[in-house]
Amino acid sequence: MAELGNPKNTIEILNKYKFVFQKKFGQNFLIDTHVLDKIIQAADITKDDFVLEIGPGIGTLTQYLCEHAREVVAVEIDKMLIPILSDTLSKYNNVTVIHQDVLKLDLNALVQEKNQGKPIKVVANLPYYITTPIIMDLFERHLPLINITVMVQKEVADRMQAVPGTKDYGALSLAVQYYAKPYIAANVPPNCFMPRPNVGSAVINLTLHTQAPVQVSDEKLLFQMIRASFNQRRKTLVNGLNNSSELPFSKERISNAIKEIGLSENVRGEALTLEQFAQLANALSDHS
Repeated sequence: MAELGNPKNTIEILNKYKFVFQKKFGQNFLIDTHVLDKIIQAADITKDDFVLEIGPGIGTLTQYLCEHAREVVAVEIDKMLIPILSDTLSKYNNVTVIHQDVLKLDLNALVQEKNQGKPIKVVANLPYYITTPIIMDLFERHLPLINITVMVQKEVADRMQAVPGTKDYGALSLAVQYYAKPYIAANVPPNCFMPRPNVGSAVINLTLHTQAPVQVSDEKLLFQMIRASFNQRRKTLVNGLNNSSELPFSKERISNAIKEIGLSENVRGEALTLEQFAQLANALSDHS
């Protein structure tokens, strides 16, 4: 039976091991059983699932995952938490804890070894300072992912599911939506954590597309253009792309490509949909 969703039990474990929170790891442990249940529901964890958990902490969410999934692999960077996890997960025979930085771990090899390369689900309560790098790393490695369900800062969750023309819409929105369909499953106030963070949080589920939602001949160019257009979001798209050191195109060529796909040369990048960015990337590629 999972016990760590109870604040009293969490405090007992922390005191038992004289654990000191490390600011550099952005540690905030969940102490709300309703939120833990919502994460399991959002990730749609079943007894058939292999789950990769990033940042298990003291094992609060891990216990819930072990009770609902077939197998769990938890990757924890803080060596001080490894003996605690050995204790809190000792009742479960379907979990493996790996002491490693997930960004340095060969996840494809891990999934091949532990799950014969079959599809997996990722669940994480991520440190907020490294949320985006970890999520983008998971996408870009092209792992066999079904979904990613993560606790993130509320404003980051809002940016992930933002639509064109809104203040939250940006490069992160487009990158996430290229790979997955985002859905905010729960908003989580600071009092659900120990210690309390200074910001609100949200559980967001990212369900991977079975195939890319847009057809683009040069994926690298697409993301270079997206970055360039939002690096200077007050500028027109023509000027944003022309000012980028990553892009080799002349201003005239960019302007012509924008007109070719039916847009005004005065349009800003924040107005374009993912499909329009893909069309523009293809138009520029065609004229290379």
